[in-house]
Amino acid sequence: MEQDRTMVKKRLMWFVVLTFVITWLIFGQIPRQGLTYGTGVTIYIVMAGMFVPALCNLLTRLITREGFDNMLLGPNFKGHGRDYLLVFFGPTALLLLSALLYFLIMPGSFDPQFTLLQEPAARTGVLSAQTLLLITVLQVVIIGPVINIIPTLGEELGWRAYLLPKLRLLLSDRAALVVTGLIWGLWHAPVIAMGHNYGTSYAGYPWLGILMMVVFCVWLGIIEGYMTIKLNSVIPAAMIHSTVNAGAGLAIIMAKEGANPLLGPAITGLIGGMPFILVAVILLKKTGNQPEETKPAMEVPK
Repeated sequence: MEQDRTMVKKRLMWFVVLTFVITWLIFGQIPRQGLTYGTGVTIYIVMAGMFVPALCNLLTRLITREGFDNMLLGPNFKGHGRDYLLVFFGPTALLLLSALLYFLIMPGSFDPQFTLLQEPAARTGVLSAQTLLLITVLQVVIIGPVINIIPTLGEELGWRAYLLPKLRLLLSDRAALVVTGLIWGLWHAPVIAMGHNYGTSYAGYPWLGILMMVVFCVWLGIIEGYMTIKLNSVIPAAMIHSTVNAGAGLAIIMAKEGANPLLGPAITGLIGGMPFILVAVILLKKTGNQPEETKPAMEVPK
């Protein structure tokens, strides 16, 4: 048993070190080349970084001779129709609820004119800002779970399909979910320092932004990880992640400029993310009630 645990720890170390080193080298090309984050080629650099966790899943399996069993790529639809309906529509419902709650708490931040949409609406020559917002919401509802699923699988094949199962062999499911989120959040540190999600003008930059991103990844990771464990598949996590990426800007386009990004209106803020946080707390409590036999059997080193 101790030999088994040692091998699991070795594989975890390989995966985490490889993922951080390779990704941070890729992200580091942005300041190294003197590029402005969020524009031009930097979008493709960040997208390339999203595939590194999946790559390191494969590299770790090759380096440690683990093989390619238990990749969690099967969707396991049979008997889980209701779960997949919840995965498909639930995150969008939470996104809309998050926006509503934020503007109820911060009513002065709401922009009834949807100023950010005025210019793109005017370019159409037909649509109003309100109509454009409605179309955006419908797009998130209908195709949000699948529109970004290729790049989100690039991350989830690492975090939820490799890191989480390995941590479950060493820790309780609750602890494994939280630690996976902590590692996932810290992995984002370089792009947060460049302005991802929170910009660069908030008080406490960049450390409070990095901390808030870790908090965000912990609660979102709990939701994604819970569904991964329940359905024994990484597909639900990738779908949830895809919806969140597709709809993360909904509240922003309804808000006036000047909001504190650490609070909202996006779900990456503490207030903006409150409905998601509540769901994560409920699922984390529920995870603690799962019987021990639901955990995977300890792998045998190869």
